[in-house]
Amino acid sequence: MVDNKESKLNEECKENTSTEFEVGCDAATEECIEETEATSEETSEEVLDFTKVLKDKVAALEEEVKLLNNKLETAGDRFIKLSAEYDNFRKRTNKEKENIYTDACADVLKEFLPVLDNLERSVAVGGDIEDFKTGIEMVIRGFKDSLVKLNVEEVESEGEFDPNLHNAVMHIEDSSLGANQIVEVFLKGYKRGDKVLRYSMVKVAN
Repeated sequence: MVDNKESKLNEECKENTSTEFEVGCDAATEECIEETEATSEETSEEVLDFTKVLKDKVAALEEEVKLLNNKLETAGDRFIKLSAEYDNFRKRTNKEKENIYTDACADVLKEFLPVLDNLERSVAVGGDIEDFKTGIEMVIRGFKDSLVKLNVEEVESEGEFDPNLHNAVMHIEDSSLGANQIVEVFLKGYKRGDKVLRYSMVKVAN
């Protein structure tokens, strides 16, 4: 009888212990689940906040890219416009230069056409040598008048040698003459303003 009672008590103890263990496990499990759920909620909120921040940054970057693209497009249009304007300016300038040169040549040639006319008349008209000489002198005067109209003047070739106006092609020693003295002019020089058209070819002493 005693053994039966002890056996019965042992079984009741086991059942009670098993029940208490199960209850403890269930409580621990529920607590773990609650902590996990709380952590999950916090993580979800952090993820949502981080996602929102990323979306805001992406939106800001997209807006910045849009502005930069607009600026780039504007700059490209401006570059194309400037290129076209420069090309037109270059063509216009070249055309103006050609016209200036053509007009300058025309102005010069118009002044010398009468000289050519007088030379042709001199050849056509008969007469002796004196008449021919007189005709040539008239042509020379007409030629010089044309040079005056074009503001062309003869280079002064008397006195001291000036390398800016004269070209010394011969040199002599003569104690009766001063240093760098022009002795003879072989070819007259001409200038227009400060521009020398042709240097005088001269002989220089000492």
